[in-house]
Amino acid sequence: MKIQLTKNKEIYNGCKPYIIAEIGANHNGDMDLAKKMIDSAIDCGCDAVKFQSWSKTSIVSKSEYKANTIYNDSKKKHFGSLEQMVEAYYLRKEQHYELRDYCKLNGIDFNSTPFTFEEVDLVNDLGVEFFKVASMDINNLTLLKYMAKFNKPMVLSTGMATLGEIESAIKVIENEDNYKIVLLHCIAIYPPKNKDINLRNIRMMQKVFRYPVGFSDHSIGFTIPLASVPLGVCIIEKHFTTDKNLPGWDHEISANPEEMKIIVDGSKNIHESLGQFGRVVSEDEQQQKKKFRRSIFVNRELKKGDILTEGDVSFQRPGTGIPPNELKYIIGKTVNKNLNDEHLLTLDDLI
Repeated sequence: MKIQLTKNKEIYNGCKPYIIAEIGANHNGDMDLAKKMIDSAIDCGCDAVKFQSWSKTSIVSKSEYKANTIYNDSKKKHFGSLEQMVEAYYLRKEQHYELRDYCKLNGIDFNSTPFTFEEVDLVNDLGVEFFKVASMDINNLTLLKYMAKFNKPMVLSTGMATLGEIESAIKVIENEDNYKIVLLHCIAIYPPKNKDINLRNIRMMQKVFRYPVGFSDHSIGFTIPLASVPLGVCIIEKHFTTDKNLPGWDHEISANPEEMKIIVDGSKNIHESLGQFGRVVSEDEQQQKKKFRRSIFVNRELKKGDILTEGDVSFQRPGTGIPPNELKYIIGKTVNKNLNDEHLLTLDDLI
């Protein structure tokens, strides 16, 4: 199945991956830093940058704030409580428009993940071409149903989800006559252990659900997302930062510009090199045969009328003459002229 994800990008299993730099909240509430990250994502060759659209009341309850007066869900030292960090890091409404306009001006796709009906309305008003659903909301069927009514492509991260939960999410969207669905294999651990990533799930999901499947990666570095390309992922989403040492939640597990550049260039090169299933000898290789393969040469002086035997020939470069695999057709033939030692044998030399 093919999905028109944006006006410029049609995706399907096995296409060149659409690369999303997930800035999320890595801007730390600083618009200058956010724009610096957008610029860097552009320099890396990413197709899109994505933010997150939540507020103090979108996701976290008051009781959860009270339980996290000191935020220590990381080796890195954070300031203050969870509530203070959310207050500092969330994108204000007007900042969404500022970043959207900056992306449009600089030629990169803008997107942001919503978490409530109001935020869905906001990102829709911003003109996003597809909705991105966070793993935490794969079972938030009310939110999925509301999104689906806009009839835009919906990209669903599947971290923490069972196959049954993924199937239920798909059915809710399909029940709104929206079949523009893309699934992202995802492990919602930051970072996951290699043994838990299970990249073969990508192939499994392609077969089970018949929709395009991408990969939302939380591993460290670039090897795992590159390994997903031969499995046919249509999207690679990777957390992105300009500096892994910045304060904030996700910088440590994010790709820096050097790593993101490798992911962008590497995924393109891998996709191109995968080619097709059928065996093809390219025109370049056809020409290479003349240099690399061998031809049949005579290995001693022969007189007109001599009968050619296997002892009279050798196999040497270049490959512009009679190939070695046609030896059986010339043994026993009569030489029609005198031939010098190391002569490149041709059919014109034989009766």
